Amino acid sequence: MSVAKTAPVDEEVSGRVVDENNNGLPGVTVVVKGSQKGTTTDEQGSFKLAVPGPQSVLVFSFVGYETKEVPVGTNKVLNVSLGAGDQTLNEVVVVGYGSQLKKEITGAVQNVSAQEIKDLPVSQIGQKLQGRLAGVQINQTTGKPGQGINIRIRGQVSVSAGSDPLYVVDGFPITGTIAQLNPDEIDDISILKDAASTSLYGSRAANGVVLITTKKGKVGQTTISFNAFAGVQQVPQRGRVKMLNAVEFAQFKKEYYQDQGQAVPTEFQDPSQYEGKNNDWYGALLRVAPIQSYNLTVSSNRERSSTSLVAGIFNQEGVVINNKYKRYSLRMNSNYNLTDRVAVGFNVAPSYVFDNTPRTDGDRGTGILFNALHTWPVMPIRDANGDLTKFNRFPGSTGNIFDYPNWVRAANELTNETRNTNLLSNAYITYRPIAGLTLKSTINIEYLNSKFFFFNPSTATNAINVPIPTTAVSIRQSIENVSWLNENLATYSKSFNDHNFELLAGFTNQRFRQDITRIQADTYANDQIPTIQGGLNINRAGTTSGVNDWALTSYLSRLTYNYKGKYLFTAAIRTDGSSRFGSNNRWGTFPSASLGWVLSDENFMKSIPTISFAKVRSSYGIIGNNNIGNYTQYALVDNTTNAVFGSNVVSGAVPTSLANPNLGWETTRQFDIGLDLGLLNDRIQFVYDFYTKRTTNLLYAVQIPQESGFTNYSDNIGEIKFWGHEFSLTTKNTTGRLQWTTNANISFNRNRVEALAPGIDRVYGSFHITQVGQPFGQFYGMVKEGYYQNAQDLANSPVIPGRSAVGTIKFKDVNGDGVITYGGDADDRAIIGSPFPKFVYGITNTFRYGNFDASIVGSGSQGNQLWVRHLYSTANLDGVFNLVAGVKDRFRVGPDGTVITPGAGQFGATNGGGNFTGVERDWNSSQFLANASYFTIKNITVGYTFGPMNRFFKSARAYASVQQVYVFTKYTGGPNPETSGNNAGDGDGGNLSQGVDLSNYPVPRTFTLGVNLNF
Repeated sequence: MSVAKTAPVDEEVSGRVVDENNNGLPGVTVVVKGSQKGTTTDEQGSFKLAVPGPQSVLVFSFVGYETKEVPVGTNKVLNVSLGAGDQTLNEVVVVGYGSQLKKEITGAVQNVSAQEIKDLPVSQIGQKLQGRLAGVQINQTTGKPGQGINIRIRGQVSVSAGSDPLYVVDGFPITGTIAQLNPDEIDDISILKDAASTSLYGSRAANGVVLITTKKGKVGQTTISFNAFAGVQQVPQRGRVKMLNAVEFAQFKKEYYQDQGQAVPTEFQDPSQYEGKNNDWYGALLRVAPIQSYNLTVSSNRERSSTSLVAGIFNQEGVVINNKYKRYSLRMNSNYNLTDRVAVGFNVAPSYVFDNTPRTDGDRGTGILFNALHTWPVMPIRDANGDLTKFNRFPGSTGNIFDYPNWVRAANELTNETRNTNLLSNAYITYRPIAGLTLKSTINIEYLNSKFFFFNPSTATNAINVPIPTTAVSIRQSIENVSWLNENLATYSKSFNDHNFELLAGFTNQRFRQDITRIQADTYANDQIPTIQGGLNINRAGTTSGVNDWALTSYLSRLTYNYKGKYLFTAAIRTDGSSRFGSNNRWGTFPSASLGWVLSDENFMKSIPTISFAKVRSSYGIIGNNNIGNYTQYALVDNTTNAVFGSNVVSGAVPTSLANPNLGWETTRQFDIGLDLGLLNDRIQFVYDFYTKRTTNLLYAVQIPQESGFTNYSDNIGEIKFWGHEFSLTTKNTTGRLQWTTNANISFNRNRVEALAPGIDRVYGSFHITQVGQPFGQFYGMVKEGYYQNAQDLANSPVIPGRSAVGTIKFKDVNGDGVITYGGDADDRAIIGSPFPKFVYGITNTFRYGNFDASIVGSGSQGNQLWVRHLYSTANLDGVFNLVAGVKDRFRVGPDGTVITPGAGQFGATNGGGNFTGVERDWNSSQFLANASYFTIKNITVGYTFGPMNRFFKSARAYASVQQVYVFTKYTGGPNPETSGNNAGDGDGGNLSQGVDLSNYPVPRTFTLGVNLNF
């Protein structure tokens, strides 16, 4: 008779995990060795876990502590003590197309986990990374919600191609930005900086690669967490541009006429009449605004499946009136082990963003913040009834030459909405036919549907000198982006004796298509009906449609080898075929190789106990930049041109550019050497990198003879050299009951233009010059030396013929010909400054004492300058606009030529009108430059973790946080020394024109309270 066998019954083991001071350790991972069965300790360090039997071994691990394995045996209770230690070298770090132990990485890779940045209450992941990464400069160029983060890895720039890094989300190189990505979805971020780590991304890798891994199901039981924060934002007074108030402005206007011996207009004869009637147009556009975020995370891990779901709602009212930003996001990542050899996974992440931002940013006449600085403070914001004025104009006799609409009305009444529906999704299957071999195929899809609606009613405008009522205008634009990527990879790992190999090989196909439709209508009979058919006219010039598409086919391979884990070698190669390149230059090959040596594993290092870890590494590789746009290799045609035959007008088409079948990608050759060092049992960790790289084949619009019928055509020319030093230091200052860790970094990045096009040694921008032998995009203009102090000084100094007088600005005679000249063959302009810092740095301090925790994050930049664009009008000494407060202490000369006061040396005299004052206003000079060095305390957070509160909560944590705490700077041009903008207000100025302050949307200070609940 047979006896049925019964399945073994799991036995429950409980216990407590403590540190060296017998304090309970919350969050320790407890796993049954060799299985996925596990749990984590609660806030008291206690745990319960069902184990298969007495033969089981439990593995206890926690960041910053040693990992310990404990046999269960016959014990029902296991109390474990973990000593301080550092396990970072055994962490698995995500790299391109795979992962590696941190100890074995031979490239320049930096990693940030979600745990390090989890409690920063911001809308974008880039804000969380500021100050944490060596060699990565992250500037918040504008405070618009969901926008304005500018990331540069190792100072990479280009003449015409883009300089943003490639963003890869869960293995998918996305075509958009990461601005819409919910930061709470992120589990891990790796920054790939050198050619060895980026070469597997080939023609897209020259600007560095940012790898983002989202949350997956963790080992252990199902967990539910809810994270929420709410707070308020405001723009501090410190940093706002100091402008003349109504009384001061009237006093300036009075003195303006008096100094020229002219009659003072009635409006300014008694400045005291404006006491208590100041109109702060800039301040009227700002408000205290709320911010809220709610995220629910559910993580489940079963024997053969795991799922993670993150649902988020983010709602931010901007600090500029009528600015609203909302984001709704969902991400579900699921993995299933169908058999021991086959696994599949499905990830889907839809999101929806609504954004209504008034036209805040941009040059005069475009951005309402810039315009508000210029508006006379004697012009009323509200009328006698308390209603917003529609239109302000002082008589021409007062020197007013512009009509000023009401900017508050413009912000409230202009619609500037964007609605983005985004989807990131992928699916994969892996198959392991034999031991060590994994075959993986993935399909990835990125979809964006963007709807833009702008309506300018007849009652408001964002432009200067446009009368009200104005012509009502509407713009409706639809953009649909679809990108898909198929990757097929084979990875084979093999170890024998002390030799360890991993070989990766694969091929990928990616295709992108964008469809754009834009319709502009105007002349509405009724502002309440802003539909297309409501407009009396369809603007043909503003109505367009078009298609953009590109395709990329690639083959890639990587070999990773190490001997005994201390002699390391990696070689990689990728070949790209791109539709963006010329027909004769479709394919590019990008190889790299890197070496590493773990010195601390050698016997001769054992006699130096202070050194717990030491590794040297070096790499060399070739990578590319294909951000050259679409169709630049073709001869493009304009089909909107009309032709006349006899008396008949017929439609026609003309070529607008020349073809270049040899057009290719920009190429960067990069060498890196680095040192990773751990001291005192890794309580001190130091990382150093030196790199040098050369970018050649720059995309450039080369000038050609006009006889060709064209002015230029796109070609690959020129060369830029980059080099730099990066230092990172992490110290565990205390490890007892008070735990204090410091992470600091500093980077020095340099560049020099080695060559441009044949016969061309410089390229000019509005305020910049890019010149061979000099750094990229330097500020260019006259060198201010002060003001002509008296008649003798005027007689003994070089002057501008007919435009220099006592009290006017004095420039340096750079070429020494005795005459001051702006432009032409006798040009006295020179390089006067740089938007590039001498170094950037960051520091983060984290503290834990019992259940309390705190962190302080700071970042800074030293040695860069900003071009203060508003000074060309807010320091217009003709008094056409409101003026900066410093004009009160200007150089003053009476109508008889007598010096009344030399002032503070910052602004000249008003005598003589535009012929003399126009030089100070219109000639680009060091007058417009300001020191933009800064150090900002980005965030201070203080939290407290509660133990189990009841049977529903495993743990809870409450925290308070302040973002953008304080900016230490001497910069006076505006509230944000990180800013950079273009004239249209929709970018950072581009590579050739960086570092221009256009009074962009200010970055607010944010006060928040938050809670993390674990169920």
